[in-house]
Amino acid sequence: MQKRHLDRHLYFTELANTSRAFYIDYVGGHFPLTCDSRVLEVGCGDGGNLLPFAEIGCTVKGIDQSEERISKAISYFKSFGDHASFSAINFFDMEKTGREDSYDVILVHDVIEHIADKDGFIKYMKQFVSRKGIIFWRFPAWQMPFGGHQQICKSKVCSKLPFVHLLPTPLYRGLLSAFGETGAKIEELIDIKRCGVTIEKFEQLLKANHCKVIERTLWFINPHYKQKFNLTPRKLPSFISKIRYFRNFCTTSCYYITHA
Repeated sequence: MQKRHLDRHLYFTELANTSRAFYIDYVGGHFPLTCDSRVLEVGCGDGGNLLPFAEIGCTVKGIDQSEERISKAISYFKSFGDHASFSAINFFDMEKTGREDSYDVILVHDVIEHIADKDGFIKYMKQFVSRKGIIFWRFPAWQMPFGGHQQICKSKVCSKLPFVHLLPTPLYRGLLSAFGETGAKIEELIDIKRCGVTIEKFEQLLKANHCKVIERTLWFINPHYKQKFNLTPRKLPSFISKIRYFRNFCTTSCYYITHA
């Protein structure tokens, strides 16, 4: 497990830096971000992605199922002197009460690959987007080297093994157990394996739910790796991005902007 997964304040700061350097412009290129903009992040964790949106004056809200994460988000925002609304709630328990509650921008960052009912999730999401609003999706392509989130393993060996999540489930489970991962951690990783999403599957889901893709960027070197490893972000070459299925092995991060 990497230090950033233990030092949550560091993790928060790194996410905020990436959001400030990449997400603000990416999102702002399709919806003008002003003090009147309402921004929601679903599965916000500690809230790092939202900080730059709050800094430029947007009204921001974050929701997450983890009360611990929400508590930290509130604390971190106070330490930076910025304001946001946070709630510990299951997204499917959010109630839509009217257009005044719609959001101009919804962030879905490292979430869709953890959702079993992706079709239901997208359908439910659509009702929270304002008429001209957008959704920013970010997720790792399933077959990329660390698409199984094995970097969260406590074992230094397992956390650095690329593509190991592509093993058949019994072998993967056995490997994790052999390197001393706890039962809870193994089940978390197996659940991620069950829920992982490919580029093709995600785009099929968007099409089935009449979500219009207005921009897609596939990254060979994830922009967040600038914070994590001091690597220069690089987009996937255009010719590779057109090769269905194979592109999943080379894409460390997928960015999508969609209209609901």
